[in-house]
Amino acid sequence: MKRIYFSRHAKSSWADLSLKDIDRPLNKRGLRDAPFMTEQLSQRCEGIDLLVSSPAKRTMMTRSYFEKVINHKALLIDPRIYEASRDIVIEVIRDLDDMYESAMLFGHNPAFTYLYNYFSENILDNLPTSGLFGVVSTTDTWSDVDASNCKMDFLIYPKMYT
Repeated sequence: MKRIYFSRHAKSSWADLSLKDIDRPLNKRGLRDAPFMTEQLSQRCEGIDLLVSSPAKRTMMTRSYFEKVINHKALLIDPRIYEASRDIVIEVIRDLDDMYESAMLFGHNPAFTYLYNYFSENILDNLPTSGLFGVVSTTDTWSDVDASNCKMDFLIYPKMYT
């Protein structure tokens, strides 16, 4: 069985319009929500073997909070996640090493909303910033992960708690 967690990056800043999109940091709300969501996830799981992030500054900053709290064995930056389609993110998942039983991906919309809808029986219009969801697959190999062998485990996001 494989477990996959997805985290859309926390809210990013548009304060400096001269920055390239990939270089935008978190804003004040993002800096508040990322540690809060880290705590929420830590109550749902004891550890995640592999943390995989887009190279964008906002995803790396979001991941850094989880990295400090969630027990993990390895970190990976995969440039394919930045500006990826749903199918590219699935390709990233299928390329993971089977030595890892669980992985958490940090990325972006619209791909993460499309992934939620791919794995879920419910339709979500938009995965909010800092939104997290978990999927459980009955397969023992990442290369076989597919909607047919996966079940949605949970969906959480900051506004659920306000």
